Amino acid sequence: MNNLSRREALGAMGALGAGTLAMGGLGRLGLSRERLGWDEAAGEYTLPDLPYAYDALEPHIDAQTMRIHHDKHHAGYVRGLNGALSKLAELRSAGGDQPTLQHWERKLSFNGGGHINHTLFWLGMAPAGSGGGGRPGDALGERIDRDFGSFDKFAWQFKAAAAGVEGSGWGWLAWETLGQRLVVVQMENQQKLLFAGLVPILGVDVWEHAYYLKYQNQRGAYLDAFMNVVKWGEVSRRFRAALGG
Repeated sequence: MNNLSRREALGAMGALGAGTLAMGGLGRLGLSRERLGWDEAAGEYTLPDLPYAYDALEPHIDAQTMRIHHDKHHAGYVRGLNGALSKLAELRSAGGDQPTLQHWERKLSFNGGGHINHTLFWLGMAPAGSGGGGRPGDALGERIDRDFGSFDKFAWQFKAAAAGVEGSGWGWLAWETLGQRLVVVQMENQQKLLFAGLVPILGVDVWEHAYYLKYQNQRGAYLDAFMNVVKWGEVSRRFRAALGG
């Protein structure tokens, strides 16, 4: 392995599947590696285009925030992820000390989580009234009622968990494969506090760069607005895929 080129190292990581870098089980979501931000020809991670215009989510999420969030912040995670893999390949080839290895392993985890989290975030939203907002029907709606008591109780827990993240992070609705139930969990930064076996269903970014231009310190108001652009059709599709359907 010490003789791997940068391209070979990146390709090896891609072959493992993007899900190894964030929550486990991304392979169960029915999304292609290309759509999750993997360029097979180049052998590296890439920034996927937004599936809608920058201003499509207004008035709930403004165009300036979307442009900065996607083009600057997400792009930075992609660069950091590819850079960490390149540095790790160099360490395998030339050797290095334990602190240096630990530094780049942490960079790999952080930037890989940032890339995957944001990719799922963009795909999980749509303009209000045109796929975004409302409530889930079908099997997901039924499971939410079963696991949380009602959609309103789920929405309360989801928003409260996201609002309560200390510092920067995420709120997630996930399928817990061992207990076979939906759970709401917090994530600090881009990768901390999760436990193995979760399949991500819906995530909301609560880093300040996701909402501060419009909502300033009113994280709760941002979370209320976010519920108006949740693409429940996509979330329901992820849920069915997680179940193997």
